[in-house]
Amino acid sequence: QVQLVESGGGLVQAGGSLRLSCVASGDTSCIQSMNWYRQAPGEQRDDVATITGAGNTYYADYVKGRFTISRDNAKDTVYLQMNSLKPEDTAVYYCVADERPSCQNIYWGQGAQVTVSS
Repeated sequence: QVQLVESGGGLVQAGGSLRLSCVASGDTSCIQSMNWYRQAPGEQRDDVATITGAGNTYYADYVKGRFTISRDNAKDTVYLQMNSLKPEDTAVYYCVADERPSCQNIYWGQGAQVTVSS
Protein backbone atom coordinates (compact mmCIF):
# COMPACT_ATOMS: atom_id res chain seq x y z
CA GLN A 1 0.00 0.00 0.00
CA VAL A 2 1.06 3.56 -0.74
CA GLN A 3 -0.22 6.66 0.99
CA LEU A 4 -0.01 10.08 -0.69
CA VAL A 5 -0.35 13.35 1.19
CA GLU A 6 -0.53 16.66 -0.68
CA SER A 7 0.23 20.06 0.80
CA GLY A 8 0.83 23.60 -0.38
CA GLY A 9 -2.57 24.55 -1.73
CA GLY A 10 -4.26 27.83 -0.91
CA LEU A 11 -5.58 31.12 -2.19
CA VAL A 12 -3.47 33.28 -4.50
CA GLN A 13 -4.11 36.22 -6.79
CA ALA A 14 -3.91 35.84 -10.54
CA GLY A 15 -0.31 36.00 -11.70
CA GLY A 16 0.95 34.55 -8.45
CA SER A 17 2.67 31.27 -7.65
CA LEU A 18 2.15 28.22 -5.48
CA ARG A 19 4.09 25.03 -4.98
CA LEU A 20 2.32 21.77 -4.24
CA SER A 21 4.10 18.89 -2.56
CA CYS A 22 3.13 15.25 -2.41
CA VAL A 23 4.85 12.86 -0.03
CA ALA A 24 4.55 9.14 -0.66
CA SER A 25 4.84 6.64 2.16
CA GLY A 26 4.44 2.91 2.56
CA ASP A 27 5.76 0.48 -0.03
CA THR A 28 6.96 2.88 -2.72
CA SER A 29 9.24 0.37 -4.45
CA CYS A 30 6.80 -0.25 -7.30
CA ILE A 31 6.08 3.39 -8.13
CA GLN A 32 7.01 4.17 -11.72
CA SER A 33 5.55 7.56 -12.50
CA MET A 34 4.03 10.37 -10.48
CA ASN A 35 1.29 12.59 -11.77
CA TRP A 36 -0.78 15.62 -10.90
CA TYR A 37 -4.44 15.78 -11.89
CA ARG A 38 -6.96 18.50 -11.19
CA GLN A 39 -10.72 18.81 -11.01
CA ALA A 40 -12.63 22.05 -11.09
CA PRO A 41 -16.23 22.24 -9.78
CA GLY A 42 -18.61 20.65 -12.26
CA GLU A 43 -15.75 19.58 -14.52
CA GLN A 44 -14.09 16.28 -15.30
CA ARG A 45 -10.77 15.36 -13.75
CA ASP A 46 -7.93 16.34 -16.07
CA ASP A 47 -4.29 15.38 -16.33
CA VAL A 48 -1.89 18.23 -15.51
CA ALA A 49 1.64 16.84 -15.46
CA THR A 50 3.60 13.58 -15.26
CA ILE A 51 7.14 12.70 -14.29
CA THR A 52 8.55 9.24 -14.96
CA GLY A 53 11.10 7.34 -12.95
CA ALA A 54 13.71 8.38 -15.48
CA GLY A 55 12.80 12.00 -14.94
CA ASN A 56 10.97 12.59 -18.21
CA THR A 57 8.20 15.13 -17.89
CA TYR A 58 4.95 15.69 -19.72
CA TYR A 59 2.51 18.59 -19.43
CA ALA A 60 -1.01 19.37 -20.50
CA ASP A 61 -1.04 22.13 -23.09
CA TYR A 62 -2.90 24.50 -20.77
CA VAL A 63 -0.07 24.51 -18.20
CA LYS A 64 3.01 24.28 -20.44
CA GLY A 65 5.47 27.04 -19.72
CA ARG A 66 3.79 27.87 -16.40
CA PHE A 67 3.92 24.68 -14.31
CA THR A 68 6.93 22.51 -13.51
CA ILE A 69 6.80 19.00 -12.08
CA SER A 70 9.81 17.58 -10.25
CA ARG A 71 10.58 14.77 -7.87
CA ASP A 72 13.01 14.04 -5.07
CA ASN A 73 13.36 10.26 -5.04
CA ALA A 74 15.34 10.28 -1.79
CA LYS A 75 12.39 11.95 -0.07
CA ASP A 76 9.67 10.12 -2.05
CA THR A 77 8.27 13.52 -2.84
CA VAL A 78 6.92 15.08 -6.02
CA TYR A 79 6.38 18.80 -6.50
CA LEU A 80 4.29 20.96 -8.77
CA GLN A 81 5.56 24.51 -9.10
CA MET A 82 2.76 26.67 -10.46
CA ASN A 83 3.60 30.12 -11.80
CA SER A 84 1.56 32.76 -13.60
CA LEU A 85 -1.59 31.30 -12.12
CA LYS A 86 -4.93 32.09 -13.74
CA PRO A 87 -8.45 31.96 -12.28
CA GLU A 88 -9.14 28.98 -14.55
CA ASP A 89 -6.44 27.05 -12.68
CA THR A 90 -8.76 26.97 -9.67
CA ALA A 91 -9.37 23.31 -8.83
CA VAL A 92 -8.62 20.51 -6.43
CA TYR A 93 -5.21 19.12 -7.35
CA TYR A 94 -4.55 15.42 -6.84
CA CYS A 95 -1.27 13.56 -6.63
CA VAL A 96 -1.34 10.15 -8.32
CA ALA A 97 1.20 7.36 -8.19
CA ASP A 98 1.31 4.81 -11.00
CA GLU A 99 3.01 1.51 -10.25
CA ARG A 100 4.92 -0.60 -12.74
CA PRO A 101 2.80 -3.01 -14.80
CA SER A 102 4.00 -5.92 -12.68
CA CYS A 103 2.49 -4.25 -9.59
CA GLN A 104 -0.53 -2.65 -11.32
CA ASN A 105 -1.84 -0.34 -8.58
CA ILE A 106 -2.73 3.33 -8.90
CA TYR A 107 -2.92 5.48 -5.77
CA TRP A 108 -4.56 8.88 -5.28
CA GLY A 109 -3.98 11.50 -2.65
CA GLN A 110 -6.79 13.32 -0.89
CA GLY A 111 -6.39 16.47 -2.95
CA ALA A 112 -5.30 20.05 -2.31
CA GLN A 113 -7.49 23.05 -3.06
CA VAL A 114 -5.96 25.76 -5.21
CA THR A 115 -7.99 28.94 -5.62
CA VAL A 116 -6.86 31.75 -7.91
CA SER A 117 -8.67 35.06 -7.54
CA SER A 118 -8.94 37.58 -10.36
